[in-house]
Amino acid sequence: MPDGDKNVLVGLSRDGEDTTVTPLGYPGRVLGPGETYDTVSEKISSIVLKQPLPKSWWFGFTVAFAMLMMFLMAVSWLFYRGIGIWGVNIPVAWGFAIVNFVWWIGIGHAGTFISAILLLLMQKWRTSINRLTEAMTLFAVACAGMFPLLHLGRPWLFYWLLPYPDTMGLWPQFRSPLVWDVFAVSTYFTVSLIFWYVGLIPDLATLRDRAPTRGKQFAYGMLALGWRGSARHWQRHQSAYLLLAGLATPLVLSVHSVVSFDFSVAIVPGWHSTIFPPYFVAGAIYSGFAMVLNIVIPLRRLYGLQSYITLRHLNNMANVMLATGMMVAYGYLMEAFMSWFSGDIFEEFMMVNRAFGPYGWTFWLLMLTNVLIPQVLWIRRVRITPVLLFLVALSVNVGMWLERFVIVITSLAREYVPAMWRMYYPTRWDWMTFIGSIGLFLTLLFLFIRLLPLISMAEVRELVAEHEEVEP
Repeated sequence: MPDGDKNVLVGLSRDGEDTTVTPLGYPGRVLGPGETYDTVSEKISSIVLKQPLPKSWWFGFTVAFAMLMMFLMAVSWLFYRGIGIWGVNIPVAWGFAIVNFVWWIGIGHAGTFISAILLLLMQKWRTSINRLTEAMTLFAVACAGMFPLLHLGRPWLFYWLLPYPDTMGLWPQFRSPLVWDVFAVSTYFTVSLIFWYVGLIPDLATLRDRAPTRGKQFAYGMLALGWRGSARHWQRHQSAYLLLAGLATPLVLSVHSVVSFDFSVAIVPGWHSTIFPPYFVAGAIYSGFAMVLNIVIPLRRLYGLQSYITLRHLNNMANVMLATGMMVAYGYLMEAFMSWFSGDIFEEFMMVNRAFGPYGWTFWLLMLTNVLIPQVLWIRRVRITPVLLFLVALSVNVGMWLERFVIVITSLAREYVPAMWRMYYPTRWDWMTFIGSIGLFLTLLFLFIRLLPLISMAEVRELVAEHEEVEP
């Protein structure tokens, strides 16, 4: 705890957890009272090593796995029949596949933001949530990467997008945004994976030392890469961790900017806009933090992690979500203003069609879930009440999906020539693929909770040492 926060009051929060209240008026403790190195390691490692598994884990995993099986069934039928089973047509050649791709990529941004940028800014409150958000990033990017491949029509030829040494002299079309996405997303996934694994190494060694069976000791020992916690190990670990954080930070801005180029380089009304890169980045962080809250709030309750994921963490994440939400709302306003100010009849019609056309109900539902409902985050009580914050975050995730639907579908369904106007109706296979991708994400998340520590023990123990140093 910083020196300026020594004079605090000990109290009880709304959800029954011990906490402290800073002069600013919200819970400010990073660790629970009486936390030691051993209690931190025991509490977090027991989630992975204890037997049997809680019934809540089995129930959640069963539901997620059933959704995953639905995803595999939909993909198998897609391979057999082709993308004609989806609702795509001419001119709406991009349907749910691209909508879901952009949505999942956005969700993956909060992990890198929390892990890399907040690390470089020396924000200690990231410590209890960075491991979970890093894993969430990997799983979200894995889900996102599925959709462009499935949308190819012949996904077994995806390697044509890579600049492999082809003896026929055929190379990818580097002017295609699809190729840009391949490079951007694969780089983002690779750096995020290495960053996540490097931070995990000290905790793998802790699991190795605490594992009750020889098999687990061997498995975690192999993954720990011979970690012994020596001064040399820690020095090299911290250097690598900071270097990877520096590499990952530009990716937060670059990856979703590249994804926005899929739209802004086109001449379609509503897409051809320079506001898209910052607009998409703000929206990505917005939806990413919303998904973090939707995951963290149930987990802290189910596993009794209120001492580690405190109301201060929820308050800070809600504040970031509020700030990025205001940026997104400003983007909506500027998009409407510029469509009028430009004097372009096609841009003007695009905005009117979005609000009052056949898909108008999605636009107004988007405004409700993405702009109006999140305004309750200005109220402090909402930001530190887990149930209310969970519902607001859920509203944001729905709203951000609707935003991608509005951007992709409404612009394509009503383009330049009225003779080419056509409605897009998603089929049951579109919905099964989308819901099944959520099952893929949740299945990976439940396996992560089962096999690896969801909180960084090594970094939390550093906070224990800092707390002891400033004890009066």
